[in-house]
Amino acid sequence: MKKNRWLIALSAIAIHLSIGSVYAYSVLKYPIVEQLGWSDKTVTVSFTIAIALLGTSAATFGRFVEKWGPRKSATIAAIFFASGQLITGLAMYLSSIPLFYLGYGVVGGIGLGLGYISPVSTLVKWFPDRRGLATGMAVMGFGAGSLIAAPIITNLIKTVGLSNTFFIMASIYLVLMLSGASYIVKPPENWSPKSATSTSNGKKAKKPRVSQDSLQQLNASEAIRTTRFWLLWVMMFINISTGIMLISAASPLAQDKAGMSVTAAAAMVGIMGLFNGGGRIGWSAFSDILGRSNVFMMFFGVELLVMLTLPNVTNALLLQVLIFITVSMYGGSFALLPAFISDLFGTRQLGAIHGLLLTAWSAAGIFGPLLVAFINDSTGSYDMAFYIFAVLVSIALVISLVMKKNMAAFKQTASEKVS
Repeated sequence: MKKNRWLIALSAIAIHLSIGSVYAYSVLKYPIVEQLGWSDKTVTVSFTIAIALLGTSAATFGRFVEKWGPRKSATIAAIFFASGQLITGLAMYLSSIPLFYLGYGVVGGIGLGLGYISPVSTLVKWFPDRRGLATGMAVMGFGAGSLIAAPIITNLIKTVGLSNTFFIMASIYLVLMLSGASYIVKPPENWSPKSATSTSNGKKAKKPRVSQDSLQQLNASEAIRTTRFWLLWVMMFINISTGIMLISAASPLAQDKAGMSVTAAAAMVGIMGLFNGGGRIGWSAFSDILGRSNVFMMFFGVELLVMLTLPNVTNALLLQVLIFITVSMYGGSFALLPAFISDLFGTRQLGAIHGLLLTAWSAAGIFGPLLVAFINDSTGSYDMAFYIFAVLVSIALVISLVMKKNMAAFKQTASEKVS
């Protein structure tokens, strides 16, 4: 059966929309606290476990994803993620905290990690001419998942209760993810799109402004021993930490610094979701023109200015603009990552390498929110956190320059060997 690469992309989006519902966790938090009497900290731990397992399971099973192929991997992810929701529903019914941690945190977290990386490497192979756009489309679904899931979950809790909400959502996620998994496959060997070689009138197509050729074709074991791998890991860690720091503190920050009402701050948080999702496809598509390393340098340059500006901002509009810009770059980095991996290490074991690099997400998910919370508790202000992150972003900017130099040096060496 001949496959349509745009339907492959749609299948990937269906998978990522489902697992992206994890970002709607805040709408579950207070109903669980109020109805079951559990503490805020107790309920938050399950979310932390899920995000931590996302990165670690992606790293652990990355090699198997390459071996199993996208269809089998996405099917297993669907089973784990839906089972996690079912177990969570049972935990709500039995009022069992351990079962809650097992279901939403452990089982669901494994489904998150597998579901996140399963379609990405396949999409890159289907879109060798538009690597950034391809991965942007997939992870845009992850960023936008909360926008769709949040109102559905909220209404279900009101009408059918907590446990039944999880049972119903488990069914929805299973159908969506299995539908996506049933269509997604790797392209045939040496496949390339017609648009990459010719135009509709038979003339040779123009090459993209930025070459999509890979520096090397490495497996995960070889990639992790390169300097470029660790440069990229640190770049992702700092960018994600910066974004998560702002996301975790956005509402109280807007109220404290700009005097925004609770309602206005909540609306701002909702709009942040649009920039998170939009940044994933917008910046990734832009990177196909400008180049991945150049876009990352731009990210860190802009974020440095934002971090230095935020301590002195009291205007609500300016505060929101600065936060929206940073959140769009936070989301954009996730979309740039798989395409950047294919640029640096090829597509031979993209899924496995992607999984290893997602450990930066797990580490940043703990580091960013905890640091900003500690500073706010200690000083009564977020200002010192911004200055600390300004230093970190400066380091990331220097690292991104080193990355660009490293890539250029490798290309020069490779060309000299050929000649």
